Amino acid sequence: MSDGSSGRLLVIIPAWNEEETLPDVLAEVRRTDPSWDVLVVNDCSRDRTSALAHRAGVMVLDLPINLGVGGAMRAGYKFALCRGYDRTVQLDADGQHDPAAIPDLLAVADQGPDIVIGARFAGKGDYAARGPRQWSMAFLSAVLSRITGVKLTDTTSGFKLCGRRAVALFAYDYPAEYLGDTIEALVIAHRAGLKISQAPVAMRPRAGGAPSHSPFKSAIFLGRAFFALLIALSRPARRVRPVS
Repeated sequence: MSDGSSGRLLVIIPAWNEEETLPDVLAEVRRTDPSWDVLVVNDCSRDRTSALAHRAGVMVLDLPINLGVGGAMRAGYKFALCRGYDRTVQLDADGQHDPAAIPDLLAVADQGPDIVIGARFAGKGDYAARGPRQWSMAFLSAVLSRITGVKLTDTTSGFKLCGRRAVALFAYDYPAEYLGDTIEALVIAHRAGLKISQAPVAMRPRAGGAPSHSPFKSAIFLGRAFFALLIALSRPARRVRPVS
């Protein structure tokens, strides 16, 4: 892991075999705001992901085994907590999340919520989902909006900002299972008393590489999403660890 100093905002980029897209994503972040610190969590990639991240001059956390997005993000949150960052933003390494939208998330966070989701289907952009994936997203958004008391349109979005209380919670309690890092994490946060909001963002097509889910996985998305929600609701509430 390369060294770096703490600051107010840490952009966390979980990456697994993203050598094709990562350099452009890092360059976009730098162009948007050079003052932001960036941490690439290399999830045991087999390609040049780690080498390219080091070459770009950002902080790199190299995981010895593949943990998936949830495990990689928990490692990122632990890093942020230990280094005293006030806020984090999760950014995909495949180019779907636009770094230029981060100020929109920050603007909403300034109003008080602990978590701000970068939401598709909220009036910005033309992203569209179809079939079982669309049905599951609509179902989850309706249920989680009811649970949290906040209108949420995109509960499976990985583009999200976390304040210090959320970072302190997720550093020790962040699900690694498929969809747990989005659906279950929101339930955990709500039950811990954290406030959740969203900001409309435009998502982009994946810039390159292989998607993390196949067409077959998309076909069973609805069932897995339903069980992920049941698991989240069956677990006891957690408490936020004190932060200084």
